[in-house]
Amino acid sequence: MDSALTRNNSASGPRRSGAERVRVFLCGDVMTGRGVDQVLPHPGDPELREAHVRSALTYVDLAERASGPIPRPATPEEVWGAALAEWRRAAPDVRLINLETAITRSDSFAPKGINYRMAPGNAACLATAGIDACSLANNHVLDFGPSGLAETLGTLRSLGMQTAGAGRTLGEAGAPVVIPVPGKAARVILVAAAFEDSGVPPAWRAGPQRPGVNLVDPSERSARELAERIAGARRPGDVAVASIHWGSNWGYQVPEAHRRFAHALIDTGQVAIVHGHSSHHPRPIEVYRERLILYGCGDFLNDYEGIRGYEEFRGELVAMYFVDLDPHTGALLDLVLTPLAIRRLKLNRAAVEETDWLRETLTRESRPFGVTFGSAQSGRLRALWEDAPPA
Repeated sequence: MDSALTRNNSASGPRRSGAERVRVFLCGDVMTGRGVDQVLPHPGDPELREAHVRSALTYVDLAERASGPIPRPATPEEVWGAALAEWRRAAPDVRLINLETAITRSDSFAPKGINYRMAPGNAACLATAGIDACSLANNHVLDFGPSGLAETLGTLRSLGMQTAGAGRTLGEAGAPVVIPVPGKAARVILVAAAFEDSGVPPAWRAGPQRPGVNLVDPSERSARELAERIAGARRPGDVAVASIHWGSNWGYQVPEAHRRFAHALIDTGQVAIVHGHSSHHPRPIEVYRERLILYGCGDFLNDYEGIRGYEEFRGELVAMYFVDLDPHTGALLDLVLTPLAIRRLKLNRAAVEETDWLRETLTRESRPFGVTFGSAQSGRLRALWEDAPPA
């Protein structure tokens, strides 16, 4: 391990007291539709219109063949499994996710091959996870058309969750979300956007009077526009997260356009975290000008268990990202990952071998960006980077 990294960023203990930092929880794509929806208490119509699968129950069957029987119905809490204890332990101030599932009863299947929906009656599972806000800028939020999007927005808001990145108009889709931090003066501001290279159909672009996604191009101009929206809502002590759905599902390569865009966001002085997602497995991590860039968080919850293909990426291994920020400057103070594994359509603590594999893989892929990973307590991973605050 690089001596500079170990010297500047010890793998033991947080770098600020709770009163002097804001802790944000982030993760990859949360896909609570299809098979996950079917094991919850109020499953919707399992009909699918995929080339080879016509019922969401097929995905439950595949998961059971891979890992064993799945008790049904699961309670709204059960799909989160080991994540619940981690949330209690880490006590993040704010919890943000990318929700890649429409919450709707609509049968208006978008003609795109793969469609994700969960029944509104099952959306309580998101509330049990204590989610504060959802990015909806992704390639599944309009899987059931504008009516499905409207029902998704209404359901989430009825459960007390804010949304960013999709809306009834472009103004709503691009608007920043402001999340108070209980017991602290700081607030977290969330903006969300998507690139076409993540699979978002161009027709889904929101317009002045048209519902859709905040679809942007990977240009410095777009980065400045996102930053200007943050600046319009920001006050001293706020920290901002730009949640971006970009790139392919598999592979570790970071497109140069993504890196330039992330750097441009941070160069504006408005963004503390670039929260990238779309990949089905974790991708490299960078610390740039003391700000965190997650190029791909991987999935967090899905129904891919038992599906063959791309095994070398071990997509069943997922991570909880706990990010500590200095609320005065937005600088990264600490990043701890908790590795989990999807088994029986819920989250389980990763085995030692799985944790070691994830640590070695993230270190290999992130080292060119100046970040490596050491072991923290109880099977967690701590990011190590140059010029980090002393322990």
